[in-house]
Amino acid sequence: MKYPPKLLLAGITASLLGQPAWAAETLVLDELAITGEHASENADGPVRGYRATRSATATKTDTDIRDTPQSINVVPTQVLDDLNVTRLDRALDFAGGVARQNNFGGLTFLNYSVRGFTTGELYKNGFAVNRGSYSAPDASAIERIEVLKGPAASLYGRGDPGGMINIVSKRPQEQAFSTFKASAGTWDRYRGSLDVNTPLSEDGSLLSRVNLAVEDNDSFRDYAGNRRQIVSPSLIWQLSPDTRLLIDSEFSRTESVFDRGIPAVNGELGGVKRSTFLGEPNDGDIENNNQTLDLALEHYLNESWKLRLANHYTQGTLEGDSSETQRLVGDVVTRFYRQRDFEWNDNITQAELHGSFELGGWQHQSLIGLEYENYRNSQKYPQSVTSLGYGQDIYNPVYGQPKPAIVNRNDFHEHTESYALNLQDQIAFTERLRGLLGVRLEHFEQTSLNRTSGVANTQEKDVATPRIGALYQLTPEVGVFANASTSFRPNSIGNQGQVFKPEKGIGYETGLKLDLFDSRVGATVALFRIDKENVLTTDALGNSIAAGEARSQGLDLQVSGQLTDALRVIGAYAYIDAEVTKGDAALPEGSDLLGIARHSGSVMAVYEFQNGALRGSDIGAAANYVGDRSGQAGTDFEVPAYSTVDLLAHYKASDNLTVGLNLNNLFDRKYYERAYNSTWVMPGDPRNVSLSLTVNL
Repeated sequence: MKYPPKLLLAGITASLLGQPAWAAETLVLDELAITGEHASENADGPVRGYRATRSATATKTDTDIRDTPQSINVVPTQVLDDLNVTRLDRALDFAGGVARQNNFGGLTFLNYSVRGFTTGELYKNGFAVNRGSYSAPDASAIERIEVLKGPAASLYGRGDPGGMINIVSKRPQEQAFSTFKASAGTWDRYRGSLDVNTPLSEDGSLLSRVNLAVEDNDSFRDYAGNRRQIVSPSLIWQLSPDTRLLIDSEFSRTESVFDRGIPAVNGELGGVKRSTFLGEPNDGDIENNNQTLDLALEHYLNESWKLRLANHYTQGTLEGDSSETQRLVGDVVTRFYRQRDFEWNDNITQAELHGSFELGGWQHQSLIGLEYENYRNSQKYPQSVTSLGYGQDIYNPVYGQPKPAIVNRNDFHEHTESYALNLQDQIAFTERLRGLLGVRLEHFEQTSLNRTSGVANTQEKDVATPRIGALYQLTPEVGVFANASTSFRPNSIGNQGQVFKPEKGIGYETGLKLDLFDSRVGATVALFRIDKENVLTTDALGNSIAAGEARSQGLDLQVSGQLTDALRVIGAYAYIDAEVTKGDAALPEGSDLLGIARHSGSVMAVYEFQNGALRGSDIGAAANYVGDRSGQAGTDFEVPAYSTVDLLAHYKASDNLTVGLNLNNLFDRKYYERAYNSTWVMPGDPRNVSLSLTVNL
């Protein structure tokens, strides 16, 4: 018998929240003393240096990365601090196989790709945050960035099969501290941030932390500046010895100029100056506001079982005007004028039961989880027709043209509800052999309403996404692992009301996890293959059908740690062969997937002085390489390969004062970091310098 999802989830909730025999006894957990090389790190806490040893992204449990039979790469806040970056893009170069994709004209963190497949899913503390037009996450409140490679649907639901990014926020700590940082750089880039951690009770049961950041940036791109204000308060309240409440929130406001970059001329880049802006300065800024509140209540039922109840709510708006390029005709790009009024909210509720027990001589760590999501998105973007009359000369732009008339209303509303059950078991068969089994059963309902025509379209699906993995520790230094997992993502509803099958993916991975140089350095090397089907394509009559297929396969490598007490390193390399395996006339079989370089890699090394007057100071360098990649799907247009070198240094003047210097793109390479098509190509930053001052208050 097939039960309605709501009834099924209600029954499971009742069984989990009922009164089992052991729940009547109140337990006070003794303090647990943990020793060993990983004792000081938690999955949601700070990382010492560059190497993280624990993570919860791959399993939703605090697990040693060496025991997880899947690639999970962690980029800690130390990397962001050393590079003096405020956004995720540069830090993700050190995750291996992560590429920059469409960023919505610089307004949001809209798309990225992992292992060849592009996705818009971004997570924060295990909750999806990029379902609306979420502004690019700010580094001020980031503890670590974790990239889970391969399909993640068995835990997180709908998404693309290449992988996903989860941001772990900075959480309150037991010891009080305050840190102020100010920086200034080329093109009048200014930023200030403040991190205040304050215990609110003498016994440490109530801890608080607030991160604030303000920045005002111009750019090497004409007229393309941005401003941002962000505050991220968080609280941990130990209600009793076995119960705690976690509160994380974020309020941000970003004002940016919409900027699609520059076009290639006859398929070649370099003819148009990197600084050329082809929009209209008098369109003004587009304002993006976001508010997020996360609540999590964790209660230990006894020494082996924990109940977690959590809720995530986010809402946002995006408003403003833009003049956008469309197609190059001779020396002129056609343009249209658009007004945006976006509004969205997303509510996610989770109930999870975590338990450890022995059964059949094997040790189990199990997870049973329920999740409900209610997502609404309103998009109004009335616009003019695209025309040469409102075009712009790419070599000699003239601004201030009269705005063309708005003729297309473009008024849509989307509503998605989903209900899911997660089941997972991590099994220790022996001290050396570990396994992982998991499945997610999900029901989703999606409705799209065209408010201009009054036509509504709906699709409803039930999906199961399993995964399996195993890891065998050959030696204390070498573990071999393998896994297989699946994914799904709803396809958009067609403009004639067609309902398409969801995209489905399956991924296979095998590799090694290495613990080197007396556990100073960790590394993961993996071979993978991912196939995706039901990609939207067109038939002989030009009708959309879910018949396309794509494949990505290759190798990626990530290494991080302390080579010596003085030298910390982090690096990554990826070889990715990603192509269409079944396409159509617009995107034929054999086409490379957009924006995916076959070869890419980064490495950074920082030497910290251990003695003398420079003790605590450091110097370092970072190098990045990205190979040739497709710049427009289904065409021969390619974005050329590039490499950059950055230098950094920090002088520790005293225990409380550090001065930093970053010199980026040392050799002033002309490069292009992303492209959506041959008209929308975004140049990378020329050589620039920034100076920072960090004060422990």
